[in-house]
Amino acid sequence: MQMPFCWDRSPIKAPENHTAINGTVVVSCHFGLSVPGKTTTLRVFSGTQIDHNTGKGRLSAEASLRGGKKTKHGHGKTSTMTYQVTLFLDAEFGTPGAIVVKNGLKNDQFFLRYVQLQLAEDRSIHFECNSWVYPYKKTNSDRIFFINTCYLPDKTPEALRLLREEELRSLRGNGRGERKDWERIYDFDYYNDLGDPDKENHHRPVLGGTAAYPYPRRCRTGRPLFKTDGMTETRKHMINLDFYIPPDERFNPTKLAEVLTLAVQAVTHFIIPESKALFQGNINNFMSFEQLKRDLYSKPQQPVVEGVVMDKLKTSVPSHKTYKQVSKMVKETPVKFPIPQVIEHEPEAWNTDEEFAREMLAGLNPVVIKRLEVFPPVSSGGKKSSITAAHIQGQLEGLTVEKALDHNRLFILDHHDYLMPYLKRINTLGVCIYASRTLLFLKDDGTLKPIVIELSLPSDGIGNEEISRIFLPASQGTDGHLWWLAKAHVSVNDSGYHQLISHWLFTHATVEPFIIATKRQLSAMHPINKLLEPHFKDNMQINTLARSILLSAGGILERTMYPGKYAMEMSSAIYSEWRFTEQALPNELVKRGMASMDPSGGVKLHIEDYPYAVDGMDVWRAIEGWVQSYCTHYYHSDAAVAGDRELQAWWDDVRHVGHGDRQRDPACWLQLDSVAHLAESLSTLIWIASALHAAVNFGQYGYAGFMPNRPTRCRRFVPLPGSPEMLQLEADPDKFFLEMVPDRFTTTLGLTLIEVLSNHTSDELYLGQRATAAWTDDGEVLQLLDRFREELRRVEKRVTERNKDPRLKNRRGPAKVPYTLLFPDVGNVGGKEKGITGKGIPNSVSI
Repeated sequence: MQMPFCWDRSPIKAPENHTAINGTVVVSCHFGLSVPGKTTTLRVFSGTQIDHNTGKGRLSAEASLRGGKKTKHGHGKTSTMTYQVTLFLDAEFGTPGAIVVKNGLKNDQFFLRYVQLQLAEDRSIHFECNSWVYPYKKTNSDRIFFINTCYLPDKTPEALRLLREEELRSLRGNGRGERKDWERIYDFDYYNDLGDPDKENHHRPVLGGTAAYPYPRRCRTGRPLFKTDGMTETRKHMINLDFYIPPDERFNPTKLAEVLTLAVQAVTHFIIPESKALFQGNINNFMSFEQLKRDLYSKPQQPVVEGVVMDKLKTSVPSHKTYKQVSKMVKETPVKFPIPQVIEHEPEAWNTDEEFAREMLAGLNPVVIKRLEVFPPVSSGGKKSSITAAHIQGQLEGLTVEKALDHNRLFILDHHDYLMPYLKRINTLGVCIYASRTLLFLKDDGTLKPIVIELSLPSDGIGNEEISRIFLPASQGTDGHLWWLAKAHVSVNDSGYHQLISHWLFTHATVEPFIIATKRQLSAMHPINKLLEPHFKDNMQINTLARSILLSAGGILERTMYPGKYAMEMSSAIYSEWRFTEQALPNELVKRGMASMDPSGGVKLHIEDYPYAVDGMDVWRAIEGWVQSYCTHYYHSDAAVAGDRELQAWWDDVRHVGHGDRQRDPACWLQLDSVAHLAESLSTLIWIASALHAAVNFGQYGYAGFMPNRPTRCRRFVPLPGSPEMLQLEADPDKFFLEMVPDRFTTTLGLTLIEVLSNHTSDELYLGQRATAAWTDDGEVLQLLDRFREELRRVEKRVTERNKDPRLKNRRGPAKVPYTLLFPDVGNVGGKEKGITGKGIPNSVSI
């Protein structure tokens, strides 16, 4: 590694008719890479004076970095190296508007945090960079960074216009060729890297670009293709960190080390109970609930060596220093799964009807339940459910079914229509899955109670006939056992939908096209780029890892979730009805019948104690207020929005390419023809990337960390009367249940995944936070952001007060788990609280 230079404070004499401008250059230096030195140079473009030979701003002479002092920067006190630079500008140079950085190292890139130029004693110019700069010998070009002043395209200083346009063209690329690690190119591609046609049973359809398999686009990597299938990209290893994504979308090394540590920790947690099971001969099933808790959550008496896991990791990490950092962190972590919240205080509450229903409003998937509007429920094809009024009439607190409907007291968790076309194929994969409908009644105390479950299978004949069974609440005897099993099958449906649709598709996958379009069409100087930048952090790397490890053929999702190899295909079918306009929380609640629009423009909830919706609307209003004030600060008329050529190109890229398979649905998108439409669209995007993702992600371990509460697949159907299976159930209900839900291996593998997903890392930036106050030089915008933070603090106070209110029974429920998933946690700065906290709204889909 190149040694740092000494800090040089000696003044440098300026040439005649030139002014010396001193600058500070800050580079992150803890990455196991060489730090820059005097071979790295800076130049400055004028933002006010044009060189008429080039049509661009005047360009200064090169100046080398000097010195090199170890420093700390940022909330997490990241190790940095701070350099000096002195530039000589002639008297007519004007004010700097952009800097050009040339990395003169032979091989290593460095991460440039910022550059600050001191123009006078009381005036400086800041260039917020936060970007990798690769050696000139690889890129054949210098890196340009613009001043932290926002300009709409038609307001751009003349000296910077060509530079602005050239930078965007370079980011778009030409759509051809294999990507190199140092290239900063953003292009769209299909999901053509999920399968491996060279492996038996690993062929998967390409998603996106066809009517049969619509899907959001991902970022094109341009890696070599399989010879057998020109549509499919290759993948070197199952766990692969050697893939292309644009450098600025990669984890910073601190986060990479933390994520790898979480992965090693989780894999170690997986190995402990599985090794124990092999030793004891209990390979397939947990023999009792006590054994399940003991094997998964109790610390082993003897230490476990992670050597095998770490040896595998050594071949995947980018540097030996990262490996050593991970190794150190692993030794400091516990070697057991933590106790999930759902069994921490009341170990048996998970199994009650009250908790089963409450989690539909305040659990990890509170975005599916709907108000029942027609009885009996009707499929999209017109077929009526087999549930009758006689099944539920006696459970409605004296109301008739018609009165209960009229009074908005009946609700449904519906996992029927989207599943039925896939059930025959899914059930050939060694699982036993039903489509389900669960009806619930809103009691006088504001809680829900399940009143009937319908489990359906396609008939063996030709056509759309179904075989359905009805289960009613019971707590004793055979009926009680059957009701327990029926609830478990419902939870399996909901678990699969949650991970595949609510979490992956509706947050991770739908946001990525916006990131690509933003980089391609909105300059770094564009105010909307500045607004959205923190909400895109790490999404692309997480999604790429997900395709490599979770979503690919034979990946963890196929091994643990019931849809198996049909999972991504099923998500494509659901995406065919996705609408961006319906993702705005008020619209989404109204669509599900959980709320109605009130005359004031807000919404009226039909379940007043609906924690996700109540807290969510508070967060939504805070986001909406911030975005509206931000947009009106820069756009003073609707014509300014309609006339912004970069903005309109961005929206075209999003609708016609990134989400091109949904462009023909006129209700899917707003036209960006007004400030109001722009603000609503941006609020929706920020909501998805921050609060919606937090609501469906960070409660995973708290609720699903105890598998019986959220099983992911079933191995047995509910027994039929008089069958041998019914005799087994009656003889030992617990044993039958544990033989029906996932086996040991699947359970432990699933916990390994959700433990990683539920963690907050130390570099997390929460809603309302920015990495630095220097992200903009606009004082009014900084004041608007302060107001946003203050509003989020008021939201936190209201959430805390609600969780203390004993009248709001859905806030904690029988399991005594307070609803904090939409607690913004604005004060959590620099990773003060990290790990599985069950609270906090990160800015982005960052894990």
